Amino acid sequence: MFGNRETVWDAGLFRVVRRQLETSDGKTRTRQYVDHPGAVTILPLIDEDHVCLIENVRTAVEETLLELPAGTLEPGEDLRETAHRELAEETGYRAGKLDKLHEFYTSSGILNERMHLFVATDLMPGETCLDAGEQIVTRPLRWDEALAQIREGRICDAKTLVGLLYYDWLKRTT
Repeated sequence: MFGNRETVWDAGLFRVVRRQLETSDGKTRTRQYVDHPGAVTILPLIDEDHVCLIENVRTAVEETLLELPAGTLEPGEDLRETAHRELAEETGYRAGKLDKLHEFYTSSGILNERMHLFVATDLMPGETCLDAGEQIVTRPLRWDEALAQIREGRICDAKTLVGLLYYDWLKRTT
């Protein structure tokens, strides 16, 4: 079904790939997608009633989004190692406990990025260590306030919607 892969453009962090696909009508079609190494996103629970989100300037959508902290996997880096690193870099918090909750594709029509969702608890505050050029501000919120931000359309980032709503469902059903 899937034919040869050809790298159209290599950006270092990701690649644009062209691939041939045999479709149900028997024809061969060309598709392009972004080949991504994968990423983690972390749901930092300050306590039972508070979560730490971040405000992150996102060039692609020309907005500052309210999000869960997240980051791309480094070559050879363990998922948990990435989650610990990104949590500390973006929020300053260090997690005493980190549990994997789920994994999902962020935009499977154009991108093969697999996002790994973790919940971080037993948090210890510390200093952030942002990458050069990152414009991130931490925004601790009450849990009910975070859910209200979803209802009001203030939270529109997919990984954040998945993380908050999935964890809220877990809290209510277990």
